[in-house]
Amino acid sequence: MTVKERKDCIEVSGFGEINLSLTLDCGQAFRWREENGVWLGTAFGRSVGVVQDENKLLFYGSSLEDVKKIWIKYFDLERDYESVLEGFLTDDRIEQTVRRSGTVRILCQEPWEALCSFIISQCNNIPRIKGIINTLCVNFGEELPGGSFTFPSAEIIASKTEEELSVLHAGYRTPYILAAARAVSMGEVDLSGLSLSPLDDARKALMSIRGVGRKVADCTLLFSMGFSEVFPVDRHISRAVKEMYPEGLPESFAAFPGLAQQYIFITRAIN
Repeated sequence: MTVKERKDCIEVSGFGEINLSLTLDCGQAFRWREENGVWLGTAFGRSVGVVQDENKLLFYGSSLEDVKKIWIKYFDLERDYESVLEGFLTDDRIEQTVRRSGTVRILCQEPWEALCSFIISQCNNIPRIKGIINTLCVNFGEELPGGSFTFPSAEIIASKTEEELSVLHAGYRTPYILAAARAVSMGEVDLSGLSLSPLDDARKALMSIRGVGRKVADCTLLFSMGFSEVFPVDRHISRAVKEMYPEGLPESFAAFPGLAQQYIFITRAIN
């Protein structure tokens, strides 16, 4: 992989392939938007604009240090996806999706943001999820240069009441957001340490939080803690698996079940 400074951006190349649009807009993360070919987002307290130039990524408004320390890991650019996808191509049920969609990478988000976001995502649609999260950040986050806002910490949310959080219009999810924030801020659940725990222990810890079920826990584990073996299942994925794989998932998916889940999701969305 090569990372170099250009006049107006930082260029990253040599990592393989990525479908940036699908990676950022397939339900993994909810704080990215596309404007005139530039994907604008905020993560880990940093705002950035990202452009895909064939198999290069151009980062605007970011320092070289942040690209190396934050964004390369965030976009999982050091992982070999090519060999994994070669295995996926042997499965005729998602082969065409893989060929048409290219490489969707699994994001590595900030764990508290992922946990809170997927609590909000329960029985919800993506535009509304994005709206609630944006309201959360505008009301309780810190404003950054350029007008974007950080994702508020668990400590900040834990200090609020349900009445104060009613501005989110998150409905029944509001007490769950508050319960998660308090569990994290009080150290009852150590998000920073879960990535080093065995999968079952990490999942159990997350599911000890009020309102966090298996799906929310697994999405948090997959999209922020590096548990690539996790295969999140909601009613849509459950139905898809039963219809597409009545005899069970193929062995080729074992190399990266979490990624296979994304291609099943995309396959169902476009068919």
